[in-house]
Amino acid sequence: MNATTSRPIVQELATGLRFPEGPVAMPDGSVVLVEIERRTLSRVTPDGRIEVVAHLGGGPNGAAMGPAGKIYVTNNGGLKFVDRPGKLFPVAQADDYVTGSIQIVDPDTGKFETLYDRCDGRRLCGPNDLVFDDAGGFWFTDHGSTTHHHRTHGALYYAKANGSKIMRVLRELISPNGVGLSPDGNTVYYAETFTARLWSLPLSRPGKPAKVEGFTPGVFVNNFPGIAYFDSLGVQADGGVCVATILAGGVTTFWPGTKRMKHTPIPDPLVTNICWGGKNMRMAYITASGTGKLIAMEWPKPGLRLNYNA
Repeated sequence: MNATTSRPIVQELATGLRFPEGPVAMPDGSVVLVEIERRTLSRVTPDGRIEVVAHLGGGPNGAAMGPAGKIYVTNNGGLKFVDRPGKLFPVAQADDYVTGSIQIVDPDTGKFETLYDRCDGRRLCGPNDLVFDDAGGFWFTDHGSTTHHHRTHGALYYAKANGSKIMRVLRELISPNGVGLSPDGNTVYYAETFTARLWSLPLSRPGKPAKVEGFTPGVFVNNFPGIAYFDSLGVQADGGVCVATILAGGVTTFWPGTKRMKHTPIPDPLVTNICWGGKNMRMAYITASGTGKLIAMEWPKPGLRLNYNA
């Protein structure tokens, strides 16, 4: 295994966020993100102010820019948190949990609606992260749930942005979390939290998986070489997959098809997501959720420009 580690210069853009996740870099220099514990979609302005865009309820967990300038949010239904010295930790499903859902938010007015809350008559459990393709659809993970009594499996879904279709593509996954598409759109990647494994699924067309040989639901890409959990992910323009890595505190980049990996440490044990913005897509925005910060740094490689992002 070829592993390298680097320590970048980190800039704090905002503090006091209540478990931020799902950052989206906006054309005006602001960053829209969710605050899971606060149950909001929020905006961090270029001067560091935090503005609430919408009070979504439940547990808004991931966000992505979609058609017509709307922001699509994966809502896990609500999590219970505990405060430990200087850090906030999710521990279980919220006591007032009802169901998970996919929501659409107008970032200008704050108005929102529920697009999906079930598939084939079964309620969604804990939608976590999402990514749009160029065919009017999006992939999203359902993380499953953890209660005081049991842990449920998760799944990988594909859905149309107009609400016309939703289907479960992979089932009985172990805590699927981050999801992303390769630069050519022919592969979807998903990260599992508790196994700290990154998987890929080849596609024959939008929303349709190609055949995977063997007994695994996807193609194994790589795993973290120590004790860690995987959270959400982003994809670089060169195809490198950058996975937010909990416990190890940072972002771990894998290059599919190789054994190469690189860990970028961040001073927070609960780093949860990464996105890119700026003229050259070299500015990385990272949610340091345990300490409630949005940070930025110049990234070694440009991020992949996402569908529907400016």
